[in-house]
Amino acid sequence: MASSITIKNIDAGYGAVRVLENVSVEVKSGETVALLGTNGNGKSTLMKCIMGIVRPSSGSIVAEIDGVKHELIGKTTEEIVDLGIALVPEGRRLFPRLTVEENLLLGAFRPTARAQMQRNLEFCFETFPRLRERAKQLAGSMSGGEQQMLALARALMLAPKILLVDEPSVGLAPILVSRTIDAIKQLKESFGLTVLMAEQNFTQAIRIANRGYVIVHGKIEFEGGSPEELNNNDLIRKFYMGM
Repeated sequence: MASSITIKNIDAGYGAVRVLENVSVEVKSGETVALLGTNGNGKSTLMKCIMGIVRPSSGSIVAEIDGVKHELIGKTTEEIVDLGIALVPEGRRLFPRLTVEENLLLGAFRPTARAQMQRNLEFCFETFPRLRERAKQLAGSMSGGEQQMLALARALMLAPKILLVDEPSVGLAPILVSRTIDAIKQLKESFGLTVLMAEQNFTQAIRIANRGYVIVHGKIEFEGGSPEELNNNDLIRKFYMGM
């Protein structure tokens, strides 16, 4: 059933510092939408607003999960996760002194996910064979690319309907960035996920995005209805192509 997010007129920040101003973004059921922007423009703050980590000062964030609409503002992060919304945070945020398998099992803490835990664990190992090989290895001892795969797999263990991915390319070599983006596409198609991906690597992001938004200084400056529209936009050419 339908799972989507509608963000309308969000203002948010930290104390007296305003980071987001009148931000509106929509992610329809089954879409992959890219939130594009260079560092410091508010992408991560918007992700935190969706997850209840940052409380917006105005606006609304409505998630439709299996046909039921939920206003997320005012809910705790735990309540939002329990609806089936998972975040792969920037920097991965793994438990470095726990094993790969222990990190994965910790992802399956909501009741719905616990019921599917063994099935999802096996799917994670099939999707990322390296994780099966490293199941007993400490997460902190793995390479950056392996840790990113683990972060994606841990989010999958939640049995999400909506997946938020924050800066998946950060700190990775170009070949690993490409593999990570491909993995996001594979997970989305295999599980029928709705995906919002915040990313500064424009070329990689539009390989899998249905459409996208460009955020500059906390405001949405352009909405592209297709990868082609994004590719031909003057703002994109200025910020990403130096033209």
